[in-house]
Amino acid sequence: MKIKELIFASHNAGKIAEITDMLAPLGIKVKSAADMDLPDVEETGTTFAENSLLKSQTIAKATGLPCIADDSGLCVDALNGAPGVYSARYAPNRDFDKGMDILLSEMEKSGNSSRKAHFSCVVSLAYPDGEYHLFEGRVDGQISREKMRGEGGFGYDPLFIPDGYACSFAQMSHEDKNRISHRGRAMQKFKEFISNL
Repeated sequence: MKIKELIFASHNAGKIAEITDMLAPLGIKVKSAADMDLPDVEETGTTFAENSLLKSQTIAKATGLPCIADDSGLCVDALNGAPGVYSARYAPNRDFDKGMDILLSEMEKSGNSSRKAHFSCVVSLAYPDGEYHLFEGRVDGQISREKMRGEGGFGYDPLFIPDGYACSFAQMSHEDKNRISHRGRAMQKFKEFISNL
């Protein structure tokens, strides 16, 4: 079934802009949960896949339209994979500036000198009839010792330097980040799936 319109289960302006850009070439009209005045779906899952699916299935059933959702987060080796699925909640009141300070402080306290980290993302597509599909993306990198300011990105992007690069996600153009990011990789799989429908 060819999809012409879908709901993106998010109120995050940064994510909405990224997803809309990525799907524009496919001619798919994207409406966000924010556009439709839909409430946030509480993320009660313990994995990225569970949280993503919880959001897409809830919104698909509520609207009668196909829905995509994602759950993603930063997993830091020195913190045993934290903040992981709690990445957004790790930042007090979603203030990622404070969240980055907490992250750097916790890494310092851990006594573990590893700077290794990765971003993970699971994108889910749910139909109102209950059918669903999952698409996963991951990018490995390092946590910088200080925030690397830039014009782009959001969340923990000023701290994350992807492997093979000398700049953070926040310092990259939207196009460059979308090409290699965890969300970009998950969405590439999603786009291939949609193109083959």
